[in-house]
Amino acid sequence: MKIADLRAATDGKFRLKKHSPDETFGITKSHAEKSLVRHVAELRDLHDLLYAEQKHALLIVLQGMDAAGKDGTIRHVMSGVNPQGCNVTSFKQPTPLELAHDFLWRIHAAVPPRGFIGIFNRSHYEDVLIARVHNLVPKSVWQMRYSQIDAFEEMLSGNGVRIVKFFLHISSEEQARRFEERLRDPNKNWKASPADFQERPYWDDYQAAYEHAIAKCSTKTAPWYVIPSDHKWFRNYAVAEVLIQTLQSLHLKFPAVNPETLARLSSQPLKT
Repeated sequence: MKIADLRAATDGKFRLKKHSPDETFGITKSHAEKSLVRHVAELRDLHDLLYAEQKHALLIVLQGMDAAGKDGTIRHVMSGVNPQGCNVTSFKQPTPLELAHDFLWRIHAAVPPRGFIGIFNRSHYEDVLIARVHNLVPKSVWQMRYSQIDAFEEMLSGNGVRIVKFFLHISSEEQARRFEERLRDPNKNWKASPADFQERPYWDDYQAAYEHAIAKCSTKTAPWYVIPSDHKWFRNYAVAEVLIQTLQSLHLKFPAVNPETLARLSSQPLKT
């Protein structure tokens, strides 16, 4: 598998139907699970460099239909990352205060500082997804937001924030199977939500909204990756691969210490 196989086109011609949610690119479950152990360690080491260097931030955007595995991706892929340098933000229904501002106001406040990894569990894209599907704002408003999002992400990129966006792509059949599993398993009953089931009839509308959002907002500086997610093990493997290559591309290094400072510190007595 090549990372390019997962990256959405940046020419505005993205078509979701060309991406199968059960694709594994010939990767076996055994290989993926063994690789993930190594990937978790690699991400830990790369995050240490990111945190020490303080030159870049990494913003991870996770989007997907209900039960696509946003929480599971965070739990499995990011398990080795130092929590001192990682923030997870879950964007729920906007508060009255947030609604009194522009739709990106609450998003900007959650962008990670340099040295940190920030994970958005849902994001500013809800304002061109659910807002579009349920007519929460006029069409003229959500249509304008694509260019505003592009400009916002371009500004972040120009200020040291590397952005990587994942659409966790599952099939309607797999979503139904996971919903049924939540109802059958007492340990997963708490995950079942009436709202999730109420959204099922809007499946096609959401697919169209995602396709449009990805086509409009996949750029060189803030690419979208379409992750086949019918198989959880492949989802975790693919996301980890993309994150490792993204961090490696930053050529991170531990900051150099001034030799005179190091010598002075080394000469200080440590015994009391």
